[in-house]
This record gives sequence, C-alpha cells and structure tokens, in this order.
Amino acid sequence: MLRIGLTGGMGAGKSTVARILTELGAVLVDSDVIAREVVAPGTEGLAALVAAFGDDILAADGSLDRPALAAKAFATDEARATLNGITHPLVGKRTAELIAAAPADGIVVQDIPLLVENGLGPFMNLVLVVMADVETRVHRLEAFRGISPEDALARIQAQATDDQRRAAGDVLLDNSGAPGELEPVIRDLWAQRLVPFEHNLRTGTRSPRGAVRLVEPDPTWAAQAQRVIARLAVACGDRARRIDHIGSTAVEGLPAKDVLDIQITVADLGVADSLRESLQAIGFPRLDHITTDDSKPGTDPALWEKRIHVNADPGRPVNVHVRVDGWPGQRFALAFVQWLRADAAARAEYLEIKRKAEAAAAGLTDPAAIEAYLAVKTPWFEQVYPRVLAETGQPG
Repeated sequence: MLRIGLTGGMGAGKSTVARILTELGAVLVDSDVIAREVVAPGTEGLAALVAAFGDDILAADGSLDRPALAAKAFATDEARATLNGITHPLVGKRTAELIAAAPADGIVVQDIPLLVENGLGPFMNLVLVVMADVETRVHRLEAFRGISPEDALARIQAQATDDQRRAAGDVLLDNSGAPGELEPVIRDLWAQRLVPFEHNLRTGTRSPRGAVRLVEPDPTWAAQAQRVIARLAVACGDRARRIDHIGSTAVEGLPAKDVLDIQITVADLGVADSLRESLQAIGFPRLDHITTDDSKPGTDPALWEKRIHVNADPGRPVNVHVRVDGWPGQRFALAFVQWLRADAAARAEYLEIKRKAEAAAAGLTDPAAIEAYLAVKTPWFEQVYPRVLAETGQPG
C-alpha cells in the first residue's frame, strides 16, 4: 500500500488536510490519537507509566493527568528516556496494527506532527508538509485553541523550522490562505498523483514519461535527490556500498531533463538482483529490458552491465542505476559529474549536445523520443570518455 507521511507545524492546518484526504478515501493513522489511546485507562501503557512515575500522575477519574506526567517526565533526560521507552514501542505496535489492517490497495496517511524532528520521512513513500506563515499560525492557535500569542510562538519555535520542513517535504501545501482555498489543491493531488502512485506501486508499473524536454535548473533538485537517496538507503541497507546523485540534475546551474538520476553502488550483480523486490516495494520497479550501459571503446562490454529501476511516482521521475563497484560505468558516472562541476567549458559543451539531442527528439514520444535523444548523446559520450577519466584522475 502507499504510505503518505503528513506533517506540519502547530497551527498550519494539518488536521484540515487529513480530513479532506480521509473524505477522498485515505486511511488515516493519527499518531496523536494513538499516543492517547495507548495510555487510556485500563491499558498496559498507563499501568507502566504509573509504575515508573507514581500514582500522582493520575487524575481523580483514573485517567492520565498529562501536566502532572510532563512535570516529572521532562524534568531530566533520564526521565524523558523512561517515558519514551514506555510509550514509543506501544505507539509503534499500534501504528503497525492499523497499517496492516488497511486494504492492499489503500492509501495510508500517517499524521505525524514530529515526522521531521524524528527523521521518519525515509520510511514513507511520500511526505506532505502543510505550511503557513508564523503570524497566521499564532493567530489560529490563539483563536481556536486559546493559547496566548507568546506561548504559541514559543511552541512553534521549539519545533522544526520551515526550512527543515521544506527540505523534508516532497509536496508543500501552502495553507496560509482563506478556509477552503487549499481543498481543490488537495483533491487534484489525490487524483493526479496519489491514486496513480498507489496503482503503480501495487502493480509494479513505471510512471509514464512525457516529451523529452530540457528545463531550466531547479535549485531544489539536490534536496529532492537526497530524499530519494534516504528512501533507497532504507530499502538497501548494507547491500549498498554508496548511493549518489549523478547526471545533469546533480550539476548546479545546468539545464536538464527534469529526471533525477541516482546511482546505487553494489559489490556485484548478484547483489543488484537481490535488490529487485526491496526497491519495487518502495515504488521503484525494475526495467528488465535495460541490462547494460553503452560500452566505451577500449573497454570490456561485459563490465558495463547494470540494473535500472524507475520511480512509480508520477510526480517525480527518477532513474535508479544499480552498478558494480569499480566497473567502468560506475566510475564514469561519478567522474562525469565531477568533471562537469569543475569545468565551465565542459558544461557548455555538454549543454550544446543536449540541445541538439532535444531537437532530435522533438515531436516524438517515448520510447522513440529517448532513442533519438540518445542517438545524439551516445557518440559524444564515447568521444569524451577518455578526457573525463584523464581530467578527473580516474584509471582507464
């Protein structure tokens, strides 16, 4: 199933987004609700808290007195660790139960206020971040929760910064406007991205690609690539020796196709094949018809073999190249980015070739467009291959 992480700072309007997604058919797993549920009267969680912190954390009706618990649990690092040691496993267990109960074709939205602070983004297929300016958030907290402006601002400042949330979010939802203004945006996101993503994930289908077109450099490409790399790292574990952002989008200021290229370096092709199911499970199905790069003159063609996976998410095209450590294709991918970053003339030369390739692919659709594009670029790569190795100090 598709797992969506939903987060946002206090007062940003995360609950509004959760409500709309639930109305559209999402299965909501709310971490705040779960956190209260696992320490409700009669639960093992509440009993464990009483045993650790004493009877005086209970209200007169036997429920948890949260301010009384906070006064004790946040007094020292040791007490906080005790609290977390009791509640976190219970919350994790209940979360897993709810996710397991969702339908196989479900879109599960996990509402996690501290998703960014706790580094949970890599465990989601996609992260939605609800944003709003600080003044709007303070006003909402005062108007709807009765929190003083000073207290509201202090609470906001204790959470992740807006920049940290932007870096963690695959989709940023601006909720600074009037009530209802965001709803059509969410509905469009549901229909155009989340539903197709779920279908592609479940069926192991790549997302369709559009025309071959160069776009101006996007300053967020690097952050987008790092989010992809973090998810791949979770799926690969120690089977990946390194994971790198490669290709044109890894070179600052260079126009490129809006497709991220990522390289996973592995020990051998057996390891590459062992990653098939793990990568497909997180939304990167393998393309079985591509098993090699174009070999370069003077090299062993067998050493250019690779595996390639692509993103099932229609909102973010990604090619994941799985190559063997030390083989020429793996080394060239890293050296080529290094060469372009260091040499303005090389960047200009490459951009000229890319423009010619783009023109050759104009009016065509995939796969003919890609074939026409590569027909222009491949001879150039053969020509510059020895130059790249020589100028970056790589062995031939």
